[in-house]
Amino acid sequence: MKKVENILREHRYQRSRIIQILQDIHVQYNYLPAKVLKYVSKRLKVPLSKIYSLATFYTAFSLKPRGKHLITVCMGTACHVRGATAMLSEFERRLCIKHGETTRDLNYTLETVNCLGCCAIGPIIVYDGKYIGEFKLKDVTKVLQGKL
Repeated sequence: MKKVENILREHRYQRSRIIQILQDIHVQYNYLPAKVLKYVSKRLKVPLSKIYSLATFYTAFSLKPRGKHLITVCMGTACHVRGATAMLSEFERRLCIKHGETTRDLNYTLETVNCLGCCAIGPIIVYDGKYIGEFKLKDVTKVLQGKL
């Protein structure tokens, strides 16, 4: 818990900074481990239920281990009619996971969203924070090879 203690110290154990603390922990572990949340609860004297409430409210947080690379496929109407379902299926097939899951080697997490608000350039995915519009089925291979 030394890493967590350092994060708490950096934020001067201020309960008002709980979201920033959770963000830093998420960066450190790439998710929010249950034992870490319990530790933070005790150290900050914040009810564990409040910490879980925050951790589950914000979609930037994950309670399950996430992959090194995050792939988000937009499934909004414009993307859907332009082939997003086929692209999602191809990612699932190639990674041997379903959306909402992480590969066993913790390399990839595949997620879907209802809309990214980029309908004019759909279908669109987000790969490690980079928006890739007008995405095509053949681009799945390029993404997984790190070429896009």
